[in-house]
Amino acid sequence: MSMTGLSVQGSDPTSLDQGVVAAAEGALERLGQARDAIRSVIFGQDEVVTLALVTVLAGGHGLLVGVPGLAKTKLVDTMGTVLGLDARRVQFTPDLMPSDILGSEVLEESADHKRAFRFIKGPVFAQLLMADEINRASPRTQSALLQAMQEGFVSVAGERHDLPRPFHVLATQNPIEQEGTYPLPEAQLDRFLLQIDVNYPDRAAEKRMLLETTGSGESRPVAALDTDGLMAVQRLVRRLPVGESVVDAILDLVRSARPGDGAPEVADKLAWGPGPRASQALMLATRAKALIEGRLAPSIDDVVALAEPVLKHRIALTFAARAEGETVEAIVRRLTARLG
Repeated sequence: MSMTGLSVQGSDPTSLDQGVVAAAEGALERLGQARDAIRSVIFGQDEVVTLALVTVLAGGHGLLVGVPGLAKTKLVDTMGTVLGLDARRVQFTPDLMPSDILGSEVLEESADHKRAFRFIKGPVFAQLLMADEINRASPRTQSALLQAMQEGFVSVAGERHDLPRPFHVLATQNPIEQEGTYPLPEAQLDRFLLQIDVNYPDRAAEKRMLLETTGSGESRPVAALDTDGLMAVQRLVRRLPVGESVVDAILDLVRSARPGDGAPEVADKLAWGPGPRASQALMLATRAKALIEGRLAPSIDDVVALAEPVLKHRIALTFAARAEGETVEAIVRRLTARLG
């Protein structure tokens, strides 16, 4: 059954809050326009675009992992335009200091020779921040950004400065250049809602890219949402109903990925596993994915589809498991197969 393009399968439409249905109908068209606008500029990365949108609609932060030249920076810039967000970019380097991101106080002297400190905001005071090559900065600088991501404010000289709303970070990480990098600690990786792997485009997409980006003209993104509209959709995501079977599937999956009391076939391979934040991430991400695809409630298929982006950066294997050639991706696939 459908309502103006919205699927309500798995739910009784008469029991749904009609306000949610009406809001979802209005959001569906705008989200379709947003996804099409991003895809008109970013070629051959449909899954990446969808996961990036899921991250923002769920109110979280994303970690984009991929080799150079796969349009990660362009994706963030395009999303800023399409979603109506103030977007900024910071190139992380080993000598980057926390104040280069958060801001600092400067001493100023007025016309009457009175001196006072004034806070100058750093680039973190944006609605969409791209942290480019985040693992190139020192742990101290990484921690400063990740604390701001978690708390939603920064403290400088004992004064609290609230970050704008909404506030999202899309960080990039290069998986092959490990020399001169500082890998993010597991506790800090947990701050990212999803880890999004950016792979090479297929041949057809790369051919289209060649033809459309090397000529005299180039596609430009257009705005499909504004800040208020985006925040309304984010509130709607949290109102979408989640069936008991989906909640149980999320709990079963996350709890099975923990050493000790997890699934017997993988428990001895895990050094540590995902905490409750992973369950929260899956709950929000499945709702956002369902809405993007025109459904009023998530399904177990959504849990399976999002299991790897949500869990892979929250699981660590033992040394023995790595020596045997085991991978986190294989572990997650094994666990999702248990959901049926």
